[in-house]
Amino acid sequence: MRLATWNVNSITARLPRVLAWLEAARPDVLCLQELKCDDEAFPREAIEELGYDVASYGAGRWNGVAVLSRVGLDDVTRGLVDEPAYDDAVQPRALGATCGGVRVWSVYVPNGREPGHAHYDYKLRWLDALHSTVLAEDDPARPFAVLGDFNIAPTDDDVWDITLFADSTHVTAPERAALAVLRDAGLSDVYPRALKYDRPYTYWDYRQLAFPKNRGMRIDLVYANKAVTDAVTDSYVDREARKGKGASDHAPVVVDLTL
Repeated sequence: MRLATWNVNSITARLPRVLAWLEAARPDVLCLQELKCDDEAFPREAIEELGYDVASYGAGRWNGVAVLSRVGLDDVTRGLVDEPAYDDAVQPRALGATCGGVRVWSVYVPNGREPGHAHYDYKLRWLDALHSTVLAEDDPARPFAVLGDFNIAPTDDDVWDITLFADSTHVTAPERAALAVLRDAGLSDVYPRALKYDRPYTYWDYRQLAFPKNRGMRIDLVYANKAVTDAVTDSYVDREARKGKGASDHAPVVVDLTL
């Protein structure tokens, strides 16, 4: 089985690239983030024509997540256990589904903006809700994985120059502690290999030639239980999908399993 996750930064803007990638990479399950459209506008038919079932959870211009599967799509769940609101609204950031016997969650963790901002506090509360969901759902006998844009770099080596991020979100101790809590709950970071260079970054800013200079971050993660990690045969960042005009600023992360 091949699992993948990709922040597409607008499914409508990136649809030709997504369709081409689906045909080339043939993931069994693809988790998408940052759809930037509601469910009605999601290009379901074009994706279904490639043999995928689709579950989407979006609400307009921002956020939004989806799960695409060609191995079944059951028990779809929108939102986390006790998920907090921001600006009096619960945002579409988490979608669970069971695909071919594997329980997956596609997540788009809040950015946080900056330490001290209300959105940063929201991010930490949202991560608490993710932890509660993991505790409620993770059965050691069932393959289980949380895939998506976590907006957290797990270690200093996961950013191209840690000195430039010292006072920024994505690398603060409370954010990284939230990842440690997930690990304590029985999940492990499935670390991918890089297709080029020595670090498997997954995100590069559009500005200042960040991608060709490889000034990136590893913030798109796969956190999985032992039933998944024991079955991993390969994992990599498909850096090729970040190349060229009209690309997302994120690259897909792919995990191959023998289940």
